[in-house]
Amino acid sequence: MAIIKKYIEIISSINSKLGTIVSWFSGLLTRYLFDSSSAWLQELEWHFFSIIFLLGAAYTLQTDNHVRVDLFYSRFTERNKAFINFFGSLLFLLPFCILLIYTSKDFVLLSFKIGEVSPDPGGLPARYILKTVLPLSFLFLLLQSLSLLFKSFLTIKENLEK
Repeated sequence: MAIIKKYIEIISSINSKLGTIVSWFSGLLTRYLFDSSSAWLQELEWHFFSIIFLLGAAYTLQTDNHVRVDLFYSRFTERNKAFINFFGSLLFLLPFCILLIYTSKDFVLLSFKIGEVSPDPGGLPARYILKTVLPLSFLFLLLQSLSLLFKSFLTIKENLEK
C-alpha cells in the first residue's frame, strides 16, 4: 500500500505543478494586448488555448473540477463514489487515454517528418510542436487516472475493513 500511496503523491505533485504552469498561459490568450490581429498572433492564441485545455485536463481531474453529469453522485456515500470512480476509470478513462496516445503517435510523427508549418501566410512555423502536446497531455491524464483508480481502491478497501 505504501507504493500506491507514494505513486498518488508523486502524480499529484507533478500534475499540481503542471496545472500551475499551464494557468499562466491564460494571461497570454488575448491578442488585444498587442493591438494586432496578425495571422501568427491569432494562431498563437489558439495554440495557447489548446495547451491550456489539453495539459490542464489532468490537473482538473486531480482537483475533481471536471465536468460530471451529477444526478446522483453528489448524494452518494464516499464508498459508492469510490466504486464509480474506480470502475469509470478502469472501463472508460484509462482505455480512452491509451487509445488517444496510441492513435496520435502517427499523427505527431508525420507532422515532425514533414516539418509541418501553418498553411496560412504569416502563420506560425513548427506546428509539430503543438501536435506533440496531444499525446503528452493524455499521458498525464493517464497517470492521473491511475492515481484516481488507486485512490478509489484505497477508499473501498478502508470502507470494507470498517
